[in-house]
Amino acid sequence: MPVILHVDGTYPTFGENTFIAPNATIVGDVVMGNDCSIWFNAVVRGDVNSIRMGNKVNIQDGAVIHCTYKKTQTIIGNNVSVGHNAIIHGCTIHDDVLVGMGAIIMDNVIVGSHSIIAAGAVVLEGTQIPSGTIYAGVPAKKVKNIDESQIHGEIDRIANNYIRYADWFRDQVEQEK
Repeated sequence: MPVILHVDGTYPTFGENTFIAPNATIVGDVVMGNDCSIWFNAVVRGDVNSIRMGNKVNIQDGAVIHCTYKKTQTIIGNNVSVGHNAIIHGCTIHDDVLVGMGAIIMDNVIVGSHSIIAAGAVVLEGTQIPSGTIYAGVPAKKVKNIDESQIHGEIDRIANNYIRYADWFRDQVEQEK
């Protein structure tokens, strides 16, 4: 069973058709939209500030979503994929974004819509990432503008695939309850 805990009486809330892996951890002031998935060993900690997620958000294996005490909340828009072992901390990620595996996005970062944060990128505190761009490296810098084929071929494809992947496991998890 996943670890789902309250913080001072505030429990996480989940939209319709949500999948939570049996070993995921979700605590505190977390609100998720519909068709979201929290994967194996992922941690979503709304203990020191709030976390808000739109629809069709997938938080992949080992990723950590957190914020900063009384300073920064985390806001994730619609149709966002957060890759394996990524760290999302006290930032805003707008709609239609792909965060690559192992990427780190720090406090007060704003990631514009239709953007890709490359695998392993480290987005430093306060960075403003314009819509329609790809950022990579340590520290992350703009490498190019994104084209329409990448929006539909990568961002949408991955978000839609994770809805299908969740269906593979949802029934098994429900049967074990």
